[in-house]
Amino acid sequence: MNELELSAGPLQYVDSGTGPVVVLLHGLLMDASLWDDVIADLSADHRCIAPTLPFGAHRKPLNAGADLSLPGIAALVGELLDRLDLQDVVLVGNDTGGAVVQLVLREEAKRVARAVLASCEAFDNLPPGLTGRTLALSGRLPPALFGAFMQQLRVRAVRRSPFAFGTLTKRGDAATARWIRPVLEQSEIRAQTVRMLRAVFADRQILEKAAPDLARFDRPALVVWAADDRVMPRDHGRRLADLLPQADFELVEDSYTLIPLDQPTRFADLIRRFA
Repeated sequence: MNELELSAGPLQYVDSGTGPVVVLLHGLLMDASLWDDVIADLSADHRCIAPTLPFGAHRKPLNAGADLSLPGIAALVGELLDRLDLQDVVLVGNDTGGAVVQLVLREEAKRVARAVLASCEAFDNLPPGLTGRTLALSGRLPPALFGAFMQQLRVRAVRRSPFAFGTLTKRGDAATARWIRPVLEQSEIRAQTVRMLRAVFADRQILEKAAPDLARFDRPALVVWAADDRVMPRDHGRRLADLLPQADFELVEDSYTLIPLDQPTRFADLIRRFA
């Protein structure tokens, strides 16, 4: 794991392989390990960079005044690309990582040559599904009560419920059990996660307002959607592909939202052929 000190604080990231650069963004209560199996495949001929964003599974808190809204996280990604001096990046986002990609694309995105949006929040789907609504409600709790609420996720049956990760992944329970550890074990991470959830869901129309700007991204794009997704409507994927001037649409069978966990080989193959 590498670490970079950005203006908002420390950001840890995976940097593996050589070749064309692929930057991979995860969602809420996840870390860079979402991409482990994809990176294991793709890093044979690509440089894969996967930051652990401050979405609740990070182990080093950002500075006290860091902007933890979706635009703030998008700015953090932009700063990462600048600091590593990355050029012609393939920017990939799954789940809330895809929402961050949309906000990066609405700006100049001069370092992004191609974009991949995979089963992600879009349009009015914020918070997404029962899992998203549960997170949004739990984020209103004080940090101590939020921590007590999250303790329930130690139990596998609770993690696999529709309120948690049960509708996000078919096969990735081991990863989800790891992801919840920082918020359970570190009071500073709990407090920052509560602040992050409040900031992320403060403007529930942000992706609707950003959508028209996607038409300005005139470089190649790929929209990848999970065929069995219960959280992100398939129609939203097709609408995103229609908005982006040079977009293709691909459907991945036998997967819920977290395609990197459920179908990593298929996803890596799609990225490789696209990149």
